[in-house]
Amino acid sequence: MTVKDILAAIQSPDSTSEDFAALPLPESYRAITVHKDETEMFAGLATRDKDPRKSIHLDEVPLPELGPGEALVAVMASSVNYNSVWTSIFEPLSTFGFLERYGRTSELAKRHDLPYHIIGSDLAGVVLRTGPGVNAWRPGDEVVAHCLSVELESSDGHNDTMLDPEQRIWGFETNFGGLAEIALVKSNQLMPKPDHLSWEEAAAPGLVNSTAYRQLVSRNGAGMKQGDNVLIWGASGGLGSYATQFALAGGANPICVVSSEQKANICRSMGAEAIIDRNAEGYKFWKDENTQDPKEWKRFGKRIRELTGGEDIDIVFEHPGRETFGASVFVTRKGGTITTCASTSGYMHEYDNRYLWMSLKRIIGSHFANYREAWEANRLIAKGKIHPTLSKVYSLEDTGQAAFDVHRNLHQGKVGVLCMAPEEGLGVRDQAKRAQHIDAINRFRNI
Repeated sequence: MTVKDILAAIQSPDSTSEDFAALPLPESYRAITVHKDETEMFAGLATRDKDPRKSIHLDEVPLPELGPGEALVAVMASSVNYNSVWTSIFEPLSTFGFLERYGRTSELAKRHDLPYHIIGSDLAGVVLRTGPGVNAWRPGDEVVAHCLSVELESSDGHNDTMLDPEQRIWGFETNFGGLAEIALVKSNQLMPKPDHLSWEEAAAPGLVNSTAYRQLVSRNGAGMKQGDNVLIWGASGGLGSYATQFALAGGANPICVVSSEQKANICRSMGAEAIIDRNAEGYKFWKDENTQDPKEWKRFGKRIRELTGGEDIDIVFEHPGRETFGASVFVTRKGGTITTCASTSGYMHEYDNRYLWMSLKRIIGSHFANYREAWEANRLIAKGKIHPTLSKVYSLEDTGQAAFDVHRNLHQGKVGVLCMAPEEGLGVRDQAKRAQHIDAINRFRNI
């Protein structure tokens, strides 16, 4: 049995669940990896100079053992998130430490502690096998996966699974990720594939859509309501493009911060009107590496009021981190909320605490999403309320270039990767719904 036989079954309209269950599984498959013996390859280089194309490999790897509560999925498409960039440049630390610690937790978890790390935290594909105790999913089911891996043996995670002490991000803190022809997931990562999207479109929202939903909409995040003024950094990017859509769909007023006129036009095409091109307007929040410039915070706040009719920001959707955090705290209204994740410009945030404490503002740390939040975010995609922001698709062989583009911010929205799918555009099951939303689906493809 080869991967080609699995692909033939997926592409056949007559294949049944029984057919998929009867398919012999291949002994090995192709996967995108980083290697443990190369973790020091970029030592001494600046972050920008670390090149994912040098550290990312396409290897033939053995099929992992399937455990209780797990599923093996034939991956038709995946996408590149910033965590794959971090893994590939071994920053802020090597992910092999995660795999080693996970491997020590149980006999079954030892599978993850390998000299190679199969990366990727998104997928769209077809269930091939389910392990003991899995009843909700069957071979042949078309699925997407969210990237929260939990054990739930502690009481801590039962109000919010993100608080499980054994919470991990699949494909980043675990092995057998989605940038591969086959992936190993827990069954409670699976969700129905939106039937009006192609494989690569369905794979694109996963991580970033769920992250944006929790951070902005969920009660675990900012709890956005109608009429809120929401400042969205990087509003045309991987996270920001979903935050912008959630704000518009939820009756809020997004103030979109972008870095070029091209990105401003993307926001306008989504329906946003209040847009700040930070490069064109020349905002420099730091005088030098160690000193912020409060005058620039004030100038930024004045510009926001011009766009909101004199109102301040209710919610800041923060993910750049160090570069922007001082400004974010300053411009938030009294009693407002700054939600933060990612910190792509640096983790060591600095802000003037007088503007937080004396104005009763809140900072909320937000990390990915629990199963319920991910399910709700995916449901909005399936209903055509929120749309994928896929801009470009690479082959599995060219994943290194895809990661390089994300690392250097040469992309818009999300960058997809075809895994088992031989070409783009496959997997659409509801053409009528697709036709209804085709302009929004292609919004980032037409740049």
